[in-house]
Amino acid sequence: MSRALSPRVSAYAALAGLGLIAALITRRAELAILAAPFLLVLGAGLLLSGEPGLRVDLRLDRDRVLEGDEVGIEVEIAAERTVQRLEVLLELPPEISLVEGDNPAAVHVVAGKPRTLRLRLRADRWGGFRIGDVDVRVRDAFGLVVRSGRWECSTPLKVFPRQEALRTLLRPAETQLYAGDELSRRKSEGTEFADLRPFAFGDRMRRINWRASARRSELWVNEQHPERNMDVVLFLDSFAEARRGASGTLDLAVRAAATLAARYIRRRDRVGFVSFGGMLRWLAPGVGLAQLYRIVDALLDTEISLSYAWKAIDIVPARTLPPQALVIALTPLLDERSVRALLDLRARGFDVAVIELSPLAFVEPGPDRAEEIAYRIWKLQRDTLRSQFLAAGVPVAPWRPDEPLAAPIQEVTRFRRYARVVRV
Repeated sequence: MSRALSPRVSAYAALAGLGLIAALITRRAELAILAAPFLLVLGAGLLLSGEPGLRVDLRLDRDRVLEGDEVGIEVEIAAERTVQRLEVLLELPPEISLVEGDNPAAVHVVAGKPRTLRLRLRADRWGGFRIGDVDVRVRDAFGLVVRSGRWECSTPLKVFPRQEALRTLLRPAETQLYAGDELSRRKSEGTEFADLRPFAFGDRMRRINWRASARRSELWVNEQHPERNMDVVLFLDSFAEARRGASGTLDLAVRAAATLAARYIRRRDRVGFVSFGGMLRWLAPGVGLAQLYRIVDALLDTEISLSYAWKAIDIVPARTLPPQALVIALTPLLDERSVRALLDLRARGFDVAVIELSPLAFVEPGPDRAEEIAYRIWKLQRDTLRSQFLAAGVPVAPWRPDEPLAAPIQEVTRFRRYARVVRV
Protein backbone atom coordinates (compact mmCIF):
# COMPACT_ATOMS: atom_id res chain seq x y z
CA MET A 1 0.00 0.00 0.00
CA SER A 2 1.19 3.52 -0.75
CA ARG A 3 1.71 5.89 2.17
CA ALA A 4 0.93 9.63 2.21
CA LEU A 5 0.76 12.34 4.87
CA SER A 6 -2.43 14.27 5.34
CA PRO A 7 -2.49 18.11 5.43
CA ARG A 8 -2.85 17.88 9.21
CA VAL A 9 0.82 16.91 9.54
CA SER A 10 2.08 20.13 7.99
CA ALA A 11 -0.45 22.18 9.95
CA TYR A 12 0.48 20.59 13.28
CA ALA A 13 4.19 20.90 12.53
CA ALA A 14 3.77 24.57 11.63
CA LEU A 15 1.85 25.32 14.81
CA ALA A 16 4.37 23.47 16.98
CA GLY A 17 7.28 25.21 15.29
CA LEU A 18 5.72 28.63 15.68
CA GLY A 19 5.07 27.96 19.37
CA LEU A 20 8.64 26.87 20.03
CA ILE A 21 10.13 29.79 18.10
CA ALA A 22 7.88 32.24 19.92
CA ALA A 23 8.85 30.68 23.27
CA LEU A 24 12.56 31.11 22.46
CA ILE A 25 12.14 34.68 21.30
CA THR A 26 9.93 35.82 24.16
CA ARG A 27 11.52 33.50 26.75
CA ARG A 28 8.09 32.44 27.94
CA ALA A 29 7.56 28.75 28.79
CA GLU A 30 3.81 29.06 28.38
CA LEU A 31 4.18 29.22 24.60
CA ALA A 32 6.28 26.05 24.58
CA ILE A 33 3.63 24.29 26.68
CA LEU A 34 0.97 25.31 24.11
CA ALA A 35 3.07 23.80 21.29
CA ALA A 36 3.73 20.53 23.14
CA PRO A 37 0.33 18.86 22.36
CA PHE A 38 0.89 19.30 18.64
CA LEU A 39 4.31 17.66 18.93
CA LEU A 40 2.88 14.80 20.97
CA VAL A 41 0.11 14.17 18.42
CA LEU A 42 2.63 14.22 15.57
CA GLY A 43 4.96 11.82 17.32
CA ALA A 44 2.24 9.41 18.42
CA GLY A 45 0.54 9.45 15.06
CA LEU A 46 3.71 8.79 13.09
CA LEU A 47 4.88 6.05 15.47
CA LEU A 48 1.55 4.22 15.67
CA SER A 49 0.67 4.37 11.97
CA GLY A 50 2.13 1.06 10.89
CA GLU A 51 1.16 -1.22 8.03
CA PRO A 52 -2.34 -2.57 8.80
CA GLY A 53 -1.83 -5.89 6.96
CA LEU A 54 -5.11 -5.87 5.07
CA ARG A 55 -6.64 -8.83 3.27
CA VAL A 56 -9.60 -8.36 0.91
CA ASP A 57 -11.72 -11.20 -0.48
CA LEU A 58 -14.76 -11.03 -2.72
CA ARG A 59 -17.57 -13.53 -3.31
CA LEU A 60 -20.53 -13.56 -5.70
CA ASP A 61 -23.56 -15.69 -4.92
CA ARG A 62 -23.66 -16.72 -8.62
CA ASP A 63 -21.60 -16.03 -11.70
CA ARG A 64 -24.33 -16.33 -14.36
CA VAL A 65 -27.46 -14.18 -14.40
CA LEU A 66 -30.04 -12.97 -16.87
CA GLU A 67 -30.32 -9.40 -18.02
CA GLY A 68 -32.20 -7.45 -15.36
CA ASP A 69 -31.57 -9.96 -12.56
CA GLU A 70 -29.92 -9.13 -9.24
CA VAL A 71 -26.80 -10.69 -7.77
CA GLY A 72 -25.43 -10.52 -4.23
CA ILE A 73 -21.79 -9.76 -3.50
CA GLU A 74 -19.78 -9.92 -0.27
CA VAL A 75 -16.56 -8.01 0.36
CA GLU A 76 -14.67 -9.45 3.34
CA ILE A 77 -11.92 -7.30 4.88
CA ALA A 78 -9.48 -8.54 7.53
CA ALA A 79 -6.60 -6.65 9.17
CA GLU A 80 -3.64 -7.63 11.33
CA ARG A 81 -3.86 -4.32 13.18
CA THR A 82 -6.99 -2.45 14.21
CA VAL A 83 -8.03 0.15 11.66
CA GLN A 84 -10.02 3.08 13.00
CA ARG A 85 -11.38 4.16 9.63
CA LEU A 86 -11.25 2.14 6.45
CA GLU A 87 -12.80 3.53 3.28
CA VAL A 88 -13.79 0.91 0.70
CA LEU A 89 -14.85 1.45 -2.92
CA LEU A 90 -15.92 -1.43 -5.18
CA GLU A 91 -15.49 -0.46 -8.83
CA LEU A 92 -18.49 -1.44 -10.97
CA PRO A 93 -18.92 -1.42 -14.76
CA PRO A 94 -21.45 1.08 -16.11
CA GLU A 95 -23.78 -1.79 -17.00
CA ILE A 96 -23.94 -2.95 -13.36
CA SER A 97 -25.87 -0.76 -10.92
CA LEU A 98 -26.03 -0.77 -7.12
CA VAL A 99 -29.42 -1.76 -5.68
CA GLU A 100 -28.74 -2.24 -1.98
CA GLY A 101 -25.82 -1.34 0.30
CA ASP A 102 -23.28 1.48 0.56
CA ASN A 103 -20.59 1.94 -2.04
CA PRO A 104 -18.27 3.60 -1.10
CA ALA A 105 -18.40 2.74 2.60
CA ALA A 106 -16.39 3.62 5.71
CA VAL A 107 -15.97 0.89 8.37
CA HIS A 108 -14.03 0.11 11.53
CA VAL A 109 -12.02 -3.11 11.40
CA VAL A 110 -10.78 -4.82 14.56
CA ALA A 111 -7.61 -6.89 14.35
CA GLY A 112 -8.36 -10.57 13.84
CA LYS A 113 -12.10 -10.00 13.26
CA PRO A 114 -13.01 -9.83 9.54
CA ARG A 115 -15.60 -7.28 8.50
CA THR A 116 -18.04 -8.16 5.71
CA LEU A 117 -19.77 -5.66 3.44
CA ARG A 118 -22.86 -6.98 1.66
CA LEU A 119 -24.07 -5.34 -1.56
CA ARG A 120 -26.79 -6.17 -4.04
CA LEU A 121 -26.23 -5.41 -7.72
CA ARG A 122 -28.44 -5.44 -10.79
CA ALA A 123 -27.27 -6.38 -14.28
CA ASP A 124 -28.77 -3.76 -16.58
CA ARG A 125 -27.25 -5.06 -19.83
CA TRP A 126 -25.96 -8.31 -21.26
CA GLY A 127 -22.27 -8.92 -21.50
CA GLY A 128 -19.25 -10.45 -19.82
CA PHE A 129 -17.87 -8.44 -16.90
CA ARG A 130 -15.20 -8.70 -14.24
CA ILE A 131 -16.21 -7.44 -10.82
CA GLY A 132 -13.96 -7.18 -7.82
CA ASP A 133 -11.43 -4.35 -8.16
CA VAL A 134 -11.51 -2.85 -4.65
CA ASP A 135 -9.89 0.48 -3.71
CA VAL A 136 -9.21 0.96 0.00
CA ARG A 137 -7.99 3.91 2.02
CA VAL A 138 -6.80 3.61 5.64
CA ARG A 139 -6.58 6.52 8.09
CA ASP A 140 -4.94 6.29 11.49
CA ALA A 141 -6.62 7.36 14.74
CA PHE A 142 -5.23 10.90 14.47
CA GLY A 143 -5.87 11.30 10.77
CA LEU A 144 -2.21 12.06 10.01
CA VAL A 145 -1.19 9.17 7.72
CA VAL A 146 -3.27 7.89 4.80
CA ARG A 147 -2.50 4.54 3.20
CA SER A 148 -4.21 3.56 -0.03
CA GLY A 149 -4.14 0.42 -2.11
CA ARG A 150 -5.96 -1.57 -4.76
CA TRP A 151 -6.93 -5.21 -4.58
CA GLU A 152 -7.69 -6.98 -7.85
CA CYS A 153 -10.09 -9.69 -6.71
CA SER A 154 -11.77 -9.78 -10.12
CA THR A 155 -14.54 -12.34 -10.39
CA PRO A 156 -16.17 -13.04 -13.79
CA LEU A 157 -19.87 -12.36 -14.14
CA LYS A 158 -21.74 -13.38 -17.28
CA VAL A 159 -25.02 -11.62 -17.97
CA PHE A 160 -27.07 -13.49 -20.54
CA PRO A 161 -29.63 -11.66 -22.68
CA ARG A 162 -33.27 -12.35 -21.92
CA GLN A 163 -34.97 -14.60 -24.43
CA GLU A 164 -38.09 -13.68 -26.33
CA ALA A 165 -41.28 -15.74 -26.25
CA LEU A 166 -41.40 -17.68 -29.50
CA ARG A 167 -43.83 -20.43 -30.52
CA THR A 168 -42.90 -21.06 -34.13
CA LEU A 169 -39.56 -21.13 -35.92
CA LEU A 170 -38.46 -20.69 -39.50
CA ARG A 171 -38.38 -23.89 -41.52
CA PRO A 172 -35.61 -24.51 -44.04
CA ALA A 173 -36.14 -25.32 -47.67
CA GLU A 174 -34.29 -28.63 -47.21
CA THR A 175 -33.57 -30.74 -44.14
CA GLN A 176 -30.49 -32.78 -43.28
CA LEU A 177 -30.03 -36.53 -43.01
CA TYR A 178 -30.04 -36.87 -39.24
CA ALA A 179 -33.10 -37.52 -37.08
CA GLY A 180 -34.83 -34.52 -35.57
CA ASP A 181 -38.17 -32.82 -35.06
CA GLU A 182 -38.61 -31.26 -38.51
CA LEU A 183 -40.74 -33.02 -41.10
CA SER A 184 -38.88 -33.44 -44.35
CA ARG A 185 -40.62 -32.72 -47.63
CA ARG A 186 -39.07 -35.87 -49.01
CA LYS A 187 -40.84 -39.23 -48.74
CA SER A 188 -39.25 -42.00 -46.74
CA GLU A 189 -39.68 -43.92 -43.49
CA GLY A 190 -41.43 -41.78 -40.92
CA THR A 191 -44.55 -41.22 -38.87
CA GLU A 192 -46.31 -38.41 -40.77
CA PHE A 193 -48.56 -39.46 -43.67
CA ALA A 194 -47.45 -38.08 -47.04
CA ASP A 195 -49.16 -39.90 -49.92
CA LEU A 196 -50.42 -43.20 -51.37
CA ARG A 197 -48.79 -45.21 -54.15
CA PRO A 198 -49.25 -48.68 -55.65
CA PHE A 199 -47.55 -51.62 -53.99
CA ALA A 200 -44.08 -52.40 -55.35
CA PHE A 201 -41.75 -55.33 -54.88
CA GLY A 202 -39.83 -54.96 -51.62
CA ASP A 203 -42.48 -52.91 -49.74
CA ARG A 204 -43.17 -54.03 -46.20
CA MET A 205 -46.54 -55.47 -45.33
CA ARG A 206 -47.07 -53.05 -42.45
CA ARG A 207 -47.06 -50.14 -44.90
CA ILE A 208 -50.06 -51.43 -46.84
CA ASN A 209 -53.16 -49.28 -46.57
CA TRP A 210 -55.83 -51.96 -46.40
CA ARG A 211 -58.80 -49.62 -46.66
CA ALA A 212 -57.48 -47.98 -49.84
CA SER A 213 -56.48 -51.38 -51.22
CA ALA A 214 -60.01 -52.75 -50.63
CA ARG A 215 -61.61 -49.84 -52.45
CA ARG A 216 -59.28 -50.09 -55.45
CA SER A 217 -59.04 -53.89 -55.58
CA GLU A 218 -55.21 -53.73 -55.57
CA LEU A 219 -52.52 -53.16 -53.00
CA TRP A 220 -51.62 -49.59 -52.10
CA VAL A 221 -49.04 -48.52 -49.54
CA ASN A 222 -48.58 -45.40 -47.40
CA GLU A 223 -45.69 -43.00 -47.83
CA GLN A 224 -44.47 -40.90 -44.90
CA HIS A 225 -42.45 -37.79 -44.28
CA PRO A 226 -39.36 -38.62 -42.21
CA GLU A 227 -38.40 -36.51 -39.18
CA ARG A 228 -35.08 -34.84 -39.87
CA ASN A 229 -32.99 -32.14 -38.28
CA MET A 230 -31.79 -28.99 -39.95
CA ASP A 231 -28.69 -26.81 -40.03
CA VAL A 232 -29.19 -23.21 -38.94
CA VAL A 233 -26.51 -20.51 -39.11
CA LEU A 234 -27.15 -17.29 -37.21
CA PHE A 235 -25.53 -14.43 -39.12
CA LEU A 236 -25.03 -11.42 -36.85
CA ASP A 237 -24.03 -8.15 -38.51
CA SER A 238 -21.66 -6.23 -36.21
CA PHE A 239 -20.37 -3.66 -38.66
CA ALA A 240 -22.62 -0.84 -37.47
CA GLU A 241 -25.57 -0.16 -35.21
CA ALA A 242 -28.11 2.54 -34.41
CA ARG A 243 -28.22 3.41 -30.71
CA ARG A 244 -30.06 5.81 -28.48
CA GLY A 245 -29.22 5.86 -24.81
CA ALA A 246 -28.87 2.41 -23.30
CA SER A 247 -30.52 0.46 -26.15
CA GLY A 248 -29.62 -0.13 -29.77
CA THR A 249 -29.94 -2.53 -32.68
CA LEU A 250 -27.06 -4.67 -31.37
CA ASP A 251 -29.07 -5.42 -28.23
CA LEU A 252 -31.96 -6.60 -30.40
CA ALA A 253 -29.61 -8.78 -32.44
CA VAL A 254 -28.06 -10.46 -29.40
CA ARG A 255 -31.46 -11.10 -27.82
CA ALA A 256 -32.83 -12.58 -31.05
CA ALA A 257 -29.74 -14.75 -31.61
CA ALA A 258 -29.88 -16.14 -28.07
CA THR A 259 -33.59 -16.93 -28.42
CA LEU A 260 -33.26 -18.64 -31.80
CA ALA A 261 -30.20 -20.62 -30.77
CA ALA A 262 -31.93 -21.95 -27.64
CA ARG A 263 -35.12 -22.90 -29.50
CA TYR A 264 -33.39 -24.65 -32.42
CA ILE A 265 -30.99 -26.57 -30.17
CA ARG A 266 -33.96 -27.68 -28.06
CA ARG A 267 -35.34 -29.27 -31.25
CA ARG A 268 -32.08 -31.21 -31.78
CA ASP A 269 -31.08 -29.05 -34.75
CA ARG A 270 -27.49 -28.10 -35.51
CA VAL A 271 -26.85 -24.40 -34.94
CA GLY A 272 -23.84 -22.36 -36.02
CA PHE A 273 -22.92 -18.74 -35.48
CA VAL A 274 -21.17 -16.11 -37.61
CA SER A 275 -20.34 -12.63 -36.34
CA PHE A 276 -19.66 -10.55 -39.43
CA GLY A 277 -18.01 -7.20 -38.73
CA GLY A 278 -14.62 -5.59 -38.33
CA MET A 279 -13.49 -9.00 -37.05
CA LEU A 280 -14.91 -12.24 -38.38
CA ARG A 281 -15.84 -14.87 -35.79
CA TRP A 282 -17.63 -18.12 -36.31
CA LEU A 283 -18.72 -21.34 -34.68
CA ALA A 284 -19.27 -24.45 -36.71
CA PRO A 285 -22.79 -25.93 -36.42
CA GLY A 286 -23.27 -28.22 -33.45
CA VAL A 287 -25.92 -29.65 -31.16
CA GLY A 288 -26.50 -29.92 -27.45
CA LEU A 289 -26.30 -27.70 -24.42
CA ALA A 290 -22.55 -27.23 -24.81
CA GLN A 291 -23.09 -25.68 -28.25
CA LEU A 292 -25.69 -23.32 -26.79
CA TYR A 293 -23.21 -22.11 -24.17
CA ARG A 294 -20.57 -21.61 -26.88
CA ILE A 295 -22.95 -19.47 -28.90
CA VAL A 296 -24.06 -17.42 -25.90
CA ASP A 297 -20.45 -16.84 -24.84
CA ALA A 298 -19.66 -15.68 -28.38
CA LEU A 299 -22.66 -13.35 -28.26
CA LEU A 300 -21.43 -11.80 -25.01
CA ASP A 301 -18.15 -10.92 -26.72
CA THR A 302 -19.89 -9.30 -29.69
CA GLU A 303 -19.30 -5.59 -30.12
CA ILE A 304 -19.41 -3.08 -32.92
CA SER A 305 -16.03 -2.95 -34.68
CA LEU A 306 -15.57 -0.01 -36.98
CA SER A 307 -13.43 -1.23 -39.86
CA TYR A 308 -13.12 -0.16 -43.47
CA ALA A 309 -11.34 -3.33 -44.51
CA TRP A 310 -13.32 -5.38 -46.99
CA LYS A 311 -14.19 -8.84 -45.69
CA ALA A 312 -16.25 -11.16 -47.84
CA ILE A 313 -18.15 -14.22 -46.73
CA ASP A 314 -15.80 -16.37 -48.83
CA ILE A 315 -13.23 -16.37 -46.03
CA VAL A 316 -15.58 -18.34 -43.75
CA PRO A 317 -14.57 -22.02 -43.76
CA ALA A 318 -16.82 -24.22 -45.83
CA ARG A 319 -17.87 -26.35 -42.87
CA THR A 320 -19.25 -23.24 -41.13
CA LEU A 321 -21.88 -22.88 -43.86
CA PRO A 322 -22.94 -26.44 -44.67
CA PRO A 323 -25.00 -27.14 -47.79
CA GLN A 324 -28.76 -26.73 -47.42
CA ALA A 325 -28.31 -24.63 -44.27
CA LEU A 326 -30.84 -22.01 -43.28
CA VAL A 327 -29.01 -18.70 -42.76
CA ILE A 328 -30.91 -16.29 -40.51
CA ALA A 329 -29.35 -12.84 -40.78
CA LEU A 330 -29.79 -10.36 -37.93
CA THR A 331 -28.78 -7.02 -39.37
CA PRO A 332 -29.83 -3.34 -39.33
CA LEU A 333 -28.88 -3.11 -43.04
CA LEU A 334 -26.64 -0.11 -42.38
CA ASP A 335 -23.41 -1.35 -43.96
CA GLU A 336 -22.99 -2.15 -47.63
CA ARG A 337 -20.53 -4.97 -46.92
CA SER A 338 -23.08 -6.97 -44.97
CA VAL A 339 -25.69 -6.42 -47.66
CA ARG A 340 -23.38 -7.68 -50.39
CA ALA A 341 -22.32 -10.65 -48.31
CA LEU A 342 -25.94 -11.73 -47.80
CA LEU A 343 -26.77 -11.33 -51.48
CA ASP A 344 -23.65 -13.33 -52.31
CA LEU A 345 -24.83 -16.10 -50.00
CA ARG A 346 -28.15 -16.20 -51.79
CA ALA A 347 -26.39 -16.30 -55.17
CA ARG A 348 -24.39 -19.30 -53.94
CA GLY A 349 -27.63 -21.18 -53.28
CA PHE A 350 -28.02 -20.78 -49.52
CA ASP A 351 -31.45 -20.45 -47.98
CA VAL A 352 -31.32 -16.90 -46.51
CA ALA A 353 -33.85 -15.02 -44.37
CA VAL A 354 -33.24 -11.51 -43.06
CA ILE A 355 -34.62 -10.11 -39.82
CA GLU A 356 -34.04 -6.38 -40.13
CA LEU A 357 -33.27 -4.76 -36.79
CA SER A 358 -35.05 -1.58 -37.69
CA PRO A 359 -32.95 1.53 -36.92
CA LEU A 360 -35.96 3.82 -37.43
CA ALA A 361 -36.82 3.62 -33.73
CA PHE A 362 -33.40 5.05 -32.87
CA VAL A 363 -33.24 7.79 -35.54
CA GLU A 364 -35.40 10.89 -35.76
CA PRO A 365 -35.53 13.55 -38.48
CA GLY A 366 -33.88 16.86 -37.74
CA PRO A 367 -35.79 20.04 -36.93
CA ASP A 368 -35.16 21.90 -40.19
CA ARG A 369 -36.46 21.22 -43.67
CA ALA A 370 -33.17 19.95 -45.13
CA GLU A 371 -32.72 17.34 -42.42
CA GLU A 372 -36.30 16.15 -42.84
CA ILE A 373 -35.76 15.70 -46.59
CA ALA A 374 -32.52 13.80 -45.92
CA TYR A 375 -34.40 11.53 -43.52
CA ARG A 376 -37.07 10.78 -46.15
CA ILE A 377 -34.41 10.04 -48.79
CA TRP A 378 -32.69 7.68 -46.37
CA LYS A 379 -35.96 5.80 -45.81
CA LEU A 380 -36.48 5.54 -49.59
CA GLN A 381 -32.99 4.11 -49.96
CA ARG A 382 -33.81 1.47 -47.36
CA ASP A 383 -36.99 0.57 -49.25
CA THR A 384 -34.90 0.13 -52.40
CA LEU A 385 -32.52 -2.10 -50.48
CA ARG A 386 -35.36 -4.32 -49.32
CA SER A 387 -36.60 -4.56 -52.89
CA GLN A 388 -33.20 -5.96 -53.94
CA PHE A 389 -33.49 -8.71 -51.36
CA LEU A 390 -37.07 -9.53 -52.33
CA ALA A 391 -36.09 -9.69 -55.99
CA ALA A 392 -33.42 -12.24 -55.05
CA GLY A 393 -35.99 -14.32 -53.16
CA VAL A 394 -34.77 -13.30 -49.70
CA PRO A 395 -37.51 -12.27 -47.24
CA VAL A 396 -36.84 -9.16 -45.15
CA ALA A 397 -38.95 -8.58 -42.03
CA PRO A 398 -38.35 -5.51 -39.82
CA TRP A 399 -38.23 -6.00 -36.05
CA ARG A 400 -38.90 -2.97 -33.87
CA PRO A 401 -38.10 -2.72 -30.14
CA ASP A 402 -41.79 -2.52 -29.18
CA GLU A 403 -42.71 -5.75 -31.03
CA PRO A 404 -42.19 -9.41 -30.06
CA LEU A 405 -39.75 -11.48 -32.07
CA ALA A 406 -42.65 -13.65 -33.21
CA ALA A 407 -43.87 -10.82 -35.49
CA PRO A 408 -40.94 -10.85 -37.98
CA ILE A 409 -40.77 -14.66 -37.78
CA GLN A 410 -44.38 -14.89 -38.89
CA GLU A 411 -43.82 -12.34 -41.65
CA VAL A 412 -40.86 -14.27 -43.02
CA THR A 413 -42.85 -17.52 -42.84
CA ARG A 414 -45.71 -16.01 -44.84
CA PHE A 415 -43.34 -14.72 -47.50
CA ARG A 416 -41.60 -18.08 -47.84
CA ARG A 417 -44.91 -19.91 -48.13
CA TYR A 418 -46.15 -17.49 -50.81
CA ALA A 419 -42.85 -17.55 -52.69
CA ARG A 420 -42.88 -21.36 -52.70
CA VAL A 421 -46.36 -21.44 -54.18
CA VAL A 422 -45.38 -18.95 -56.86
CA ARG A 423 -42.35 -21.03 -57.90
CA VAL A 424 -44.52 -24.10 -58.27
